[in-house]
Amino acid sequence: MIAVTLLGTGSPMPDPNRAGPATLVSAGDEHYLVDAGRSVMMRMAAAGVGAPNLSAVVLTHLHSDHITDLNDVITTRWVMTFEPTPLTIVGPVGTRAAVDHLLEFLGPDISYRIAHHDDLDHPPPVEVIEVADGPVDLPGAVTITCAPTDHRPVEPSIGYHFDHDGVAVVAAGDTVPCEGLDRLSAGADALVHTVIRKDVIEQIPVQRMRDTLDYHSSPAEAGQTAARAGVGTLVLTHYVPAIPPGDPGDDWRALAAAHFDGRVEIGDDLHRIEVTP
Repeated sequence: MIAVTLLGTGSPMPDPNRAGPATLVSAGDEHYLVDAGRSVMMRMAAAGVGAPNLSAVVLTHLHSDHITDLNDVITTRWVMTFEPTPLTIVGPVGTRAAVDHLLEFLGPDISYRIAHHDDLDHPPPVEVIEVADGPVDLPGAVTITCAPTDHRPVEPSIGYHFDHDGVAVVAAGDTVPCEGLDRLSAGADALVHTVIRKDVIEQIPVQRMRDTLDYHSSPAEAGQTAARAGVGTLVLTHYVPAIPPGDPGDDWRALAAAHFDGRVEIGDDLHRIEVTP
């Protein structure tokens, strides 16, 4: 069994009810954080998983809303472990430079904490692995592979396939339908897919909002991807516009279900889905 927890189902637009994009993929005592959006550490605390429990952070792309609180993950991991415990961060080409800049940004804080705590005598240990297409070389019982997605002009962007004990879950970041995601998702038990309501956004007379239409998928397109891949469960997240509190999202579910006859999951932050074969 693999558990999927929607830590943050929001978007770049601040919402008091939805944290930024982040998903937790858990198998046994291994926990993988997919993206690190706004308030991710608060949502992880609510889910009962701390930064020291993370096996790795895996980033789909370097858009700000998907990495806004990566610095918080790095710092929290560092101050909550009592011997050097590297945080592994996996992401597309460019991730190493982004992390280096984050560590530079954290420089004053790092120096303050080292000066104040006798037992904290090292900066945050971070290992960055840049990937593009194929296996992700990490220890543990979960096998991870990745493939390119299409979020251009954001390039590169990637999705991840997690396999554990015969159960497979794919987590895709922002993307339109593409060959890489189809290949990654083929035969998976669940696909976690970001979506926006293009039918709503195209009616907004603000060009900056309409610009988002050409590099995200709609619920219908996510349903079509899930159907082509033959997955069992489609999990929708990253709702734009935000689904109001108390709204079960039935209209979003229906748009996907028109093209996909498997289970469609949609929910608030901390919604948890258990995926079995």
